[in-house]
Amino acid sequence: MRILVANANTTAAITEACVAAACAAASPGTEIIGATPAFGPRVIATRVENAIAGYAVLETLADYAGRVDAAILAVSHDTALEAARQLMPCPVLGMTEAACLTACTVGGRFAILTLGRPEPYEELVARHGLAVRCATVLGVPMTPQDVLADPAAAELALTAAIEGLAGRAESVILAGAVLAGMDRTLQPTARLPLLDGMSCAVRLAEMLVRLNLPRPAAGSYAPLNERESVGLSDTLASLLRGD
Repeated sequence: MRILVANANTTAAITEACVAAACAAASPGTEIIGATPAFGPRVIATRVENAIAGYAVLETLADYAGRVDAAILAVSHDTALEAARQLMPCPVLGMTEAACLTACTVGGRFAILTLGRPEPYEELVARHGLAVRCATVLGVPMTPQDVLADPAAAELALTAAIEGLAGRAESVILAGAVLAGMDRTLQPTARLPLLDGMSCAVRLAEMLVRLNLPRPAAGSYAPLNERESVGLSDTLASLLRGD
């Protein structure tokens, strides 16, 4: 089984962190392949950057169509998830959606811990239809660059925030691609189960591949056919045409 871990920003260190977390969660025989876009924002922090990254990650995914069994969006905003599911001939998962769905099996309500402003994640959870299961979204005043520059300081800040969530939820999702794999470091001192989006997404991807469900043949996720485009890469344009 081959699973693509597709970053949506151009910071290779974030891709590497997500690939490492995915490899740690993968079953024997599952191959993890990392990919970083050739263009786009270094780190997604705004709506404009997220929109640009959506195009970049679709171009990246198109290069692997037919070559992988599943794809995971290694971006906590689940950037272009709906479009990617229609585009690709294999299962596609968003790392935050995967963590939220897994958290629903752990307890009644989950919390999301992220970096920066909480509003984008509140909107994302609502878009996934899980707002009623989300107790709160808490943003730590740090940036992905801060985490990469000083992981120890980030761990201290996250540990304090996790402790503050005890009693408000049954689990905590660490939302942020740069936080991939950090659950293993923080879990020993945490009183709540910590969920890493990459780990959850890998396990769900393996399940979907083994279920071997057909793609929807009708509805808004049906495969594309004879869609014209201008200026796109050959691979992306070919998928839009349904070649």
